[in-house]
Amino acid sequence: MFKLDFTNDALAFLNKLDAKQFRQVSKKVFGLMKNPFPIDSKVLKGSQYKRVDAGEYRIIYLTDDNILKIITIGKRNDSEVYRRL
Repeated sequence: MFKLDFTNDALAFLNKLDAKQFRQVSKKVFGLMKNPFPIDSKVLKGSQYKRVDAGEYRIIYLTDDNILKIITIGKRNDSEVYRRL
């Protein structure tokens, strides 16, 4: 199982979510700890980052050794999540 690490940006976004969305995103993050390469994950072109969707949110993450680093979280249909990279 991977150890979990959040960037400050990802934590700040997560803390602003309503309870329902918080549970939805958290469930996906904990699922990534068990399997960081689920079927619905994709590698971002030209980078080592991966992305996965949790409801209406997109999670950008990176795996390194035994660490799952959540880089940023944002709305799926908003390109702002990619600008924060």
